[in-house]
Amino acid sequence: MPALVASDLDRTLIYSAAALALTMPDARAPRLLCVEVHESKPLSYMTETAAGLLTDLGDAAVFVPATTRTRKQYQRINLPGPPPRFAICANGGHLLVDGETDRDWHARVLARLADECAPLSEVREHLLRTADPVWVRKQRVADDLFAYLVVERELLPEEWVKELAAWAENRGWTVSLQGRKIYAVPAPLTKSAAMHEIARRTGTDLTLAAGDSLLDADLLLAADRSWRPGHGELADVDWTAPGVRALPERGVLAGERILRELLRTVRAPR
Repeated sequence: MPALVASDLDRTLIYSAAALALTMPDARAPRLLCVEVHESKPLSYMTETAAGLLTDLGDAAVFVPATTRTRKQYQRINLPGPPPRFAICANGGHLLVDGETDRDWHARVLARLADECAPLSEVREHLLRTADPVWVRKQRVADDLFAYLVVERELLPEEWVKELAAWAENRGWTVSLQGRKIYAVPAPLTKSAAMHEIARRTGTDLTLAAGDSLLDADLLLAADRSWRPGHGELADVDWTAPGVRALPERGVLAGERILRELLRTVRAPR
């Protein structure tokens, strides 16, 4: 019975130029493969070695991309290996099956959010009212499920983020700061719930996961075994838990190491 591997994408398996963390001498830098183009420009990369590992992983397990990206943002990524049958988008708000939204799953998610959380309109209004245009560059709503701001990180007041998190928590929402983006996401909107649904459908007996941010913590905790890189929100607070392995590698080489660990575990006798 194949294992199920659910992995975050950005800053876990794929990396923007700014997130590569190529600290070695130029002559020793790994060869890179572009896996995303946006507006005719290369945007995201993985090492060629990681691309080979992901191809092998796709052949050996049920590989499930699990991303906070919207469906449109996810679909411009061209990952190596077999096309994943399942994908988790919008932090669990959409479960894609062969590239199409599972409408029953989406309806269940919307019903739960309506029961348990303040409406998106209230949260978005608060974000726009309290954020300072001096450091806000863009504001976006993702698939009518959650909101985020793109900010100038060096100008962003730390106290504002803390106040936003406390305000959101009282309304059933969570706040996550990832690079230049501040996400406000309903607490029940989780990657782990979607992973459990895929595990049920595939009948897998082993779930593995990887991720770097606060929005990935529930996914890492829900899997049988998990990995996080040496960078990101979770690493910044030295977060770990039983069954979660903290790796030392940072940047694009962390993605390569994560794939090695996943493939080794999938191939091990059980």
